[in-house]
Amino acid sequence: MTIRILPSNLINQIAAGEVIERPASVIKELVENAIDACASKIEISLAGGGKNLITVSDNGCGMSPQELSLAVERHATSKLPDDDLFQINFLGFRGEALPSIASIAKLTIYSRQKESENGWQISVDGGIKGELKPSAGNQGTKIEVRDLFYTTPARLKFLKSDGAEAAQCVDMLQRIALANPHISFYLYSDGKKKLALNACQGELFDCRQQRMCDIMGREFTENSAPIAAQNDFCQINGFVSLPTYNKANSLSEFLFVNNRPVRDKLILGAIKGAYQDLMMAGRYPVCAVFIQINPHYVDVNVHPTKSEVRFYDNGAVRGLIVYAVRSALNVESGHSAETGGLEHLLAQSITSDSNLTSDFISGRDMDLRSPEPNGFRSLNLTPLKNRTRTYDLPDLERQYSVRVADNPQEQTLEQVGELGLAKAQFHNTYIISQTEDSIIIVDQHAAHERITMERMKEALQKHEHPQTQILLLPEVVDLNLLEKENILEYAPTLAEVGLVIEEFGTTAVLVRETPALLGETDVQKLIKDLAAEIAEWGSAYALNDKIHHICATIACHGSVRAGRALNIEEMNRLLRDMEHTEHSGQCNHGRPTYVKIKLTDIEKLFERR
Repeated sequence: MTIRILPSNLINQIAAGEVIERPASVIKELVENAIDACASKIEISLAGGGKNLITVSDNGCGMSPQELSLAVERHATSKLPDDDLFQINFLGFRGEALPSIASIAKLTIYSRQKESENGWQISVDGGIKGELKPSAGNQGTKIEVRDLFYTTPARLKFLKSDGAEAAQCVDMLQRIALANPHISFYLYSDGKKKLALNACQGELFDCRQQRMCDIMGREFTENSAPIAAQNDFCQINGFVSLPTYNKANSLSEFLFVNNRPVRDKLILGAIKGAYQDLMMAGRYPVCAVFIQINPHYVDVNVHPTKSEVRFYDNGAVRGLIVYAVRSALNVESGHSAETGGLEHLLAQSITSDSNLTSDFISGRDMDLRSPEPNGFRSLNLTPLKNRTRTYDLPDLERQYSVRVADNPQEQTLEQVGELGLAKAQFHNTYIISQTEDSIIIVDQHAAHERITMERMKEALQKHEHPQTQILLLPEVVDLNLLEKENILEYAPTLAEVGLVIEEFGTTAVLVRETPALLGETDVQKLIKDLAAEIAEWGSAYALNDKIHHICATIACHGSVRAGRALNIEEMNRLLRDMEHTEHSGQCNHGRPTYVKIKLTDIEKLFERR
């Protein structure tokens, strides 16, 4: 077998396979070139989801005829003036995008500089370069990409439908637009406007906030906290969502390094670590994190698509991200996400059946046994015409476990905070409190769970030995051999949080002491739950993470249970404790501890506004 040098067109097709995966990849490369050319307006048009035609137009600096001819040559670029790969200050720098695209599609470039009398154009068909020709046009560059992958038809089989590919292009453009709020972006697909983002004016912080509102929605900006941190070589800014405002996947995590959109594992892992014991398992935060770092401390040349980076000091960057996110969440630790309040509930329930809504509001006779909106299905109401019995308040209390507050004492009024005064307890599970402009519903177990855990963590940080209660009769818990060995391995750590265990026989452990915070608890279930969790950890968690998981499990077992009746003093004590506890807006599993319903939303329901 003879060694030979591959022809240039085949080399470009191989490079294209690394750089150009789908139409969205073309959008990324061409739009980044337009940004590097100092464009303030970029317009994209698609046909057939980008498979038939992609047009990218900008009002940047344009190219001279000589530059235009060189632009389609491999490894030709204007973005490394000092030939220094450690000082990259542009989005593009490889010089591979245009020749890679030209090798698998029909490429035409029109460009005109500001001072030129006319523009110029050049075409490349399947890697074969055409001649330069004069052309008309405004200042800037326009690039047409037709029949994508026509030289490599096998790649077309891996593309999705036109609509799906267009959606990928929109997503890609949104990520780039988020990092460049001072630029206007417009995208059309088959003649229909899919995205229109006008340039934002003002300071960078305000511009980013406006662009995030345009792309990620006002709901995100209302349920997020700003982050800011820096060290000698790195600066981090952006916004992160409250733990109770989350998504089912990580696609809503927008990450940028020196304004370059990335999907970096280290950054994703750091953000996940910052939300430890604040977010439910399998849920992901919504965020926009901008990292500005000295180019000498980051390598963006580790992946052909430049979607991954490598940091010189991983530990310092990760620590700074965790610190920035944690600090922001600590400031907002008592808040829970507000996603529209009662108005949001109505949009999902009552408004789904306008006839039923109008009947309900007008009080007309109707049969509620027919399919109800989701918001009413659990009520099991009988038809209004059959409901003749009335109840006085004591009867209602017995049937629905409603506990109504007496007049609050003066000292309680003086201590009241943003969670208001407790008014009632429903179903021995939910506390109803009132503020000046809202009604607040508190999940008593979730709230007390967070309070208990934060107290345990605080004691650990101060190296205080927690108060324990010695069991009059030590509890013997039977486990399998693997669970027993796993939990005994962490016996010293468990002792630090007040849970004292020791070996007992072949497959059992003996529990002698439990944390005093737990009170009376099911020791058998607690130990078995801990053993099951420890068996799953392996080396995936650091020791500190494991201690937090242990605290979370113990706190869950030692908290006020749903179904326990509380008096008014206990309810108000719980509310006051929440107001002075970090991260009290969500429990250890990431569920919200309370929901706030604005009085204005209630008034809208009754058409008082």
